[in-house]
Parts: sequence; structure tokens; C-alpha cells
Amino acid sequence: MTGAPPRALGATTGDPDLWCTYAAIRTLSWLGRTDRVTAPDETAGYLLSRRNHDGGYAWSAGMTSDAWATFYCTEALRDLDRPLPRPERTTRWLASTWTGEAYGMLPGQGAEVWATHFSTRTAASLGGDAATVTADATPPDPADRERLLRWLGSLQGADGGLGWTPADARRGGADVRACYYGVLAWAAAAPEAAPPWQVDRLVAWLRARQDESGGFRFSPAADVPCMWATYRAAGALAALGATPADPEGCREWVLRLRGASGAFVRWEGYPVADVWASFCAVGTLRALGAPTDAVADAVARRIGELACAGGGYTYREPVLAADALTTAALALEPGTGGERRAELVRWLETCQLPNEGGVMYMPGRGAEVRCTLWAVAAGAFAADPAGRSVVTDWLSGLQNGDGGFGYWSGRGSDLVSTASAVETLRLLGAPVPAVVDVDALLGFTAACARPDGGYGHVPGAPSSLRATLQAHRVLAAAGAPVPDPTPALERHRVRGGGFANEGNRLPDLLSTYEAVVAQERAGLPVDTGRLAVFLRSVDRPDGTAWTPLAPTGGGPLAGALGALLRATADGARGPAGPDLPEERGGAGGANTGLPALTLS
Repeated sequence: MTGAPPRALGATTGDPDLWCTYAAIRTLSWLGRTDRVTAPDETAGYLLSRRNHDGGYAWSAGMTSDAWATFYCTEALRDLDRPLPRPERTTRWLASTWTGEAYGMLPGQGAEVWATHFSTRTAASLGGDAATVTADATPPDPADRERLLRWLGSLQGADGGLGWTPADARRGGADVRACYYGVLAWAAAAPEAAPPWQVDRLVAWLRARQDESGGFRFSPAADVPCMWATYRAAGALAALGATPADPEGCREWVLRLRGASGAFVRWEGYPVADVWASFCAVGTLRALGAPTDAVADAVARRIGELACAGGGYTYREPVLAADALTTAALALEPGTGGERRAELVRWLETCQLPNEGGVMYMPGRGAEVRCTLWAVAAGAFAADPAGRSVVTDWLSGLQNGDGGFGYWSGRGSDLVSTASAVETLRLLGAPVPAVVDVDALLGFTAACARPDGGYGHVPGAPSSLRATLQAHRVLAAAGAPVPDPTPALERHRVRGGGFANEGNRLPDLLSTYEAVVAQERAGLPVDTGRLAVFLRSVDRPDGTAWTPLAPTGGGPLAGALGALLRATADGARGPAGPDLPEERGGAGGANTGLPALTLS
């Protein structure tokens, strides 16, 4: 008699993930095994479902296009030998993210090296000019190419490494990932031009990140060598025509990290052979010029185990592939029992792994600021002062040179991420002025202000309800005067119930949730009758929908927000979650009512 099948300690959806899908397909392509892609038609359909009318692609269907998702979707479709629909629209969308010297992740966002890498490589794959993609058929301005090269050159800091932005480089924030993205952006945009850095110093900085084990660390401050850092370092060196100081030691370190399946793990002692570990391992071996035939079948077999029903891939077996947002959502639901909630919170705490102090969306990848907020709101680290301190330190270092925060280290600033960061500090009991540069924080927030009194999610974007209310929370956390939210709420209040993000015609769950949070924080009355009417309009047999027009429920996150709003409409005061330390109120005051959860 066999034992019971393993159960994920966190909450799972069984759904594919875009980054995992790209990593799986690209790895199989590198290994010459694209014939092993599971359900290729359905997987291509999954990728195409991320395409928006503007020609860009989004992390999740219906979200805003960004350069990150556009690169992953278009590259994976190419590996599958599938045609790209209306590629000229994608080229036109890429042009809208050009800042005049480099690329932002989306229109209006500041330039950084993640986005510049993604956009230059996507442009090159689309057959356009990778230095600057023009929105029409006119040749690019040669001066734009020079501006891009100057911007890339300004990423080099005094230590020789590259930072995420010129400001980050001036602060000494070099990272092997930034080095890889900068070098690959140069290689895509201007391979005929000399690299715009002191190459010998850059190579020396990269080589110094290799430790005695043979693997590489992200930076001098990183805790342990990992496969991701090793691939980025080896890849950057190879693009510069160089090798690690100890290439054989690097190869041996990679091969030592094969798990029982023959696929790879991320670092020594990590138990899961996940998709990005094999992606990085195979990428490293290729960068070293080492053969991959001996690992190809085992890696392809393991990737096949990560396929999701209906196409696409996740990071490990779908029944075990818990993620932080889904897990936090279930823990926040008022109906989740105490023992199960405690188990969910313990799993969330395991997503704080070496090298980055925030909570990862999925274990083994980079820490993400929204996931960290949801995890802390659900009770993670409530009884762990050391864990809270690590999160606080991570947030302190995450602030960008423009004063805002991005989703993850090095990504451009936006109000969603900035509000997530300050709300997390509030929940941790860490006064914002003691942790971040408040003048810079207020400067970024002011840059998002619009003439109508509202705020856009990035500088120059049109005002919206959610961005406006997020800006108000940032101002409150910084100790600055906070505008009365009433005018914004009235502009976006829908007569039949709920609130709209733009205009006042179609309400949505996220905007209504943020509106109720704002009313509670400002001491304004919540019209629970109209709230109940809205909630009935998004009630579906399979859960809570994101809008009244959606035919089905929106999944666990929508379910959690809906449940929290129903508790408010019924007269409850927020989630019946775990008790948290008294100091959790921090500079923002007592933590009563709804947690200020953000997604977009």
C-alpha cells in the first residue's frame, strides 16, 4: 500500500506561470528538445493570451503590457516556431517605452537595465533596430544609439561592476544580474561598437564574485552562491569574450547541484529541482562552452513533470507549486481555520530565502515587494523579530534613486510598488522616515501627480483612483499632508455600487477594495449597503469576479478581497487573522480594518 500523495503546505492553483513557461521552453530549445514541449498548441495559446491590443504582452491576461512579459512571450513563441501576431504593433509598443536614452519597463516608467535588456533583445528579434525602436518605418536617429551607449556606460560604478541605473551605480549597487543585462543590451543594440565600459575592470569585478566553491554570488553582500548568479556572471563574461577565473571549478559546481532527478537545484542544500535552476544550469554550461548532452534527457524529463494541464509550466510539480500571493490570500480569508492558517503563514516565511530579504512569489526566485506585503499582512514574521528586521533592511535597500520602489530589485519605480513598500513597513512597525529617504520618496510621489488633483501609477500616466489612493498612503506614511480622498472617491463612485479605477462607469473589485481602505483610514463612513450591492454583482458560483462583467470568478486573490469586503459589509473589522505584535501599527497607527493590499 502506497502512502498518501504529497500535499503542498502553501496554497496552489495548478496554473502556469509566464516566467516558468519561458524558462522551460528556452531550456528545451537550448538542449535541442523542443519536441518535448508538453501540449505545444495549448502552451502557445497560453502565451498568446497575454498579448494586449497595444501589441505588448502582460504577465497575466488583462494586465498592463510591460517589456518583461513582452520579451518572455515573444521569445518563447519563437522557440516554439509560432508566428507573432502583428509584430509591427509590438515594435510600436516598444517604441513607447523609450525614454530618450534607454528603456522603461512600460510607458512613462524610468529607464533601468532590466527593461533596456528586454526591449533591445525583443527589438533585435523582431528585426527592428535594437538601439531605439521607431514607431514607423523611418530609420532610427544615430544619435539615439549614442545616447543608449552613453547610458549603458554610465551603469559602471567605481568598483567596476554595473548597477541597475546610473544612480544605482553611483551608490555602489553593482549586481551580476545588472552586469548581464547591461552587457546583453549592448550586444543586441550595438555589437559593432566597442563596449561602453572599462572592460578589464568589469571582467575583474565579475570574476571576483566567484567563491571557492566554484559558484558565483550576486554581489559582495550576497549570502550564498546560487545558480541564477552563476549563469548571469558566466553569460556576461562570455558576451565580453572572457571566462570565469576558474571555469572548470564553475562547471564542476554546476554539475554538483544535480538533484536525484538529474535536473538541478538553485543552491547547495535547496531541496527542489525547479525550472529556473535547470534553466540557469544549462545556460551556464553553454556560456562555459561545456557539453550539455549528458544532462539533456534528465532535464527534459524533469521539465515534463512541471507542465500544467491546458498548457504552460510552473516551477515544480503543479500539485506542489504553491505561491506566496495565493497562500497569503487563503490565510487572509476570514473563514480559514486557525491550524491551516498557521501552516500557511509558516510556508510564507519559508519564501524568505538567502540573498534577498523579501518574500518571493515562488521559492527560489527573486523577492517581490507586493508578495512581501501580502505575506506580512497575512501574519508572516509576526513572532519573528529577526525575520521582520531582514524584511525592513531589504526594503531600505530596495528604494530606487528616484525615491520610489519597483516590484523587485532594480526594476523601475511605480506607485503600486511604492505603496506596497511603505504599507509593509507600517505593518512591521518600522517608521518610514527611519528606513527610507523620505525627501526622495515624496519627490517620486510628486512626479506622479496630475493636474486634476489625482495621481498616475508612473510619472506622466493618466490619473486613476487606485494610483491616487496609493499616493495618499505614501504621503501619510512619510508624515506629509494628505489630501482629502473624498473628491477622488466621488469622481470614481459608481451609482449602482462599487468604485471604478477610471471614470465612474464600470466598477471593479481592486478599486472598490482600495476605496474602502481609504474610507476607513480617513474616518469616512463606508456605505455598506451599496458595498453589498456591488459584492452581489461580482458573486459567481466559482468565486468572486474582478468586475461585474467577468463571467467567472477571479481566483484566490479575488476571493480573498471579496471575503474581506463582505466582512466589512457585515460589520466585521477586517480579517480574523493571527494576532500580530503591538508595534505592528508603526508610524501609520493601529492596524484596524482592512489591510491595504495592492496588486495594480
